[in-house]
Order: sequence, then structure tokens, then C-alpha cells
Amino acid sequence: GGGGGHSSTMDHPRNGDALLAGEDMDDPEEASDASPSEEEEEEDSSEISASDEDGSWIAWFCGLRGNEFFCEVDEDYIQDDFNLTGLNGLVPYYDYALDMVLDVEMPMEDSLTEEQQEIVESAAEMLYGLIHARYIVTNRGMHAMYEKYRSASFGRCPHVFCQGQPVLPVGLSDLPRNYTVNVFCPRCHGLFFPKSTRQANIDGAYFGTTFPHLYLMTHPEMIPVRPSQQYVPRVYGFKINQMSLYFRNHEDDAPMMNQNDSRASRRTSRSRQGGGGRR
Repeated sequence: GGGGGHSSTMDHPRNGDALLAGEDMDDPEEASDASPSEEEEEEDSSEISASDEDGSWIAWFCGLRGNEFFCEVDEDYIQDDFNLTGLNGLVPYYDYALDMVLDVEMPMEDSLTEEQQEIVESAAEMLYGLIHARYIVTNRGMHAMYEKYRSASFGRCPHVFCQGQPVLPVGLSDLPRNYTVNVFCPRCHGLFFPKSTRQANIDGAYFGTTFPHLYLMTHPEMIPVRPSQQYVPRVYGFKINQMSLYFRNHEDDAPMMNQNDSRASRRTSRSRQGGGGRR
């Protein structure tokens, strides 16, 4: 959600100083001396991670509650224009957003209205998410995500027979604002919603459609064995007949149903013709 991100970003100390400088003063050095702003910063410091003390927007963003799926993208990767090809057409206020992500002072920030400032903050989150989707399919990005995967930071598969298999984040589209993020189980190949509602609101394009599959192809030793057990529904201990209405609309068993129907019809036709010819 962009809405939650705005309020959190507005609490960021640097942005508070910037807004104050834009409203009251032309000199940003004078703005830093304002005591009310300092008091607010002290109150907000409890909500800001310790890693933000160095002024890194990326560390602050990845430390927000609900953003645990994100890894920290190396700044030198972001500074390479080749890695950002095509993103300026997807992100509003692109230059301002990029400067915010890289902690570059905005020379014309005092000309932005409060509404424009909120748009820039939202755009910075989108830009970082789209860069993140590209970064995690590089060797460095995969290594950063491996550490999270190993510690099950993305959650575990809810499938009983997967026995707590860690999952990987995946999107259903590479374009933003289409689908929220899902998690993919490497063991059963199932797709699930994240356990946390905060994480479930993240745009799936910030992880892309490629990451979990390319990760497993690149590291085949990480591919787990598929579950050997399969759940069989029973009534009073008896298996339910595949021809039962119980299976009629069951997606997984529909092909099996069709096969059984065709086999039964072939047996019926052969018996009417008087016996078993060739198939």
C-alpha cells in the first residue's frame, strides 16, 4: 500500500526538515536549527530503525514493518543508469524519486507543494520496488535473498506434507499495480498469500515473475524433493469413488475423471460389440 508508506515516509527526519525548509526558510542550514522539529524527531525516533541513523533511505525503507521481504539494493547498482532503463516512463517525478532513494539533496524541493512531496515519496517507494525486482535476479541480489530464504523470512508453506518448507516471494505480473505479492513453495509448487496482511499488500511487481524460478535453476541443490505423500479424502475410512459428484468440479481430479469416463465408455462399446478388439 502506498497510503501506509506515505505516512511512514513523512515521519522520516530528513523529509521533516525539507518540508520545514520549504515552508519557512530558503536556507536549509537555518531550518536544521528549529527546535520544534528536533522535538518531533526525538518522538519519532522510536519508530525508526537503528540502521537509519546513518541517513540511508534504503535501510530505513527495508526496516519498516511489512517490508521484510525486501533486501537492501546496493547503491552502486542503482547509480548505474543501465540498470534503470525504462523505469523513468513508469514512475512519476522520476528524478526526484531517484534522488530521494539515493539520499541526494533536492535543489528545487522548496518549489514542491505538500501534495507533490507526497507523490514523490510514493514514487520513491515504487521506483525502489521496481529496481529491487531487477536486482534480486543478479548474483548479488540472489545472495541477499538467500539469507532471508534460509531464515524463512518469507514464511513457510502451509501445505501439511511440505513440512514447513520455506517459500520464496513472486509476482503474477512484472508491471506495477496489477497484483499483490504471493509466495511460491519450491516443494509442492503451490502459490499462496503471505501470512502477514502488511506483506500481502506489497505490489507483486517489486519481486517479479522470474525470481523464485531463476533462483532455483541457478542453485539446483536448493530444490527440495516433492512431497511423497498425497492426501486422500475418505468417508468412514473408505476412499471416495472418482466417479462421485464429489470430484465433478475438483480441478486437480477433473482430468482423471475425464480419463475414467473415456475408459468406461470404451469398455461399454467393446462389450456391446462382443469383445476386446485392439485399442
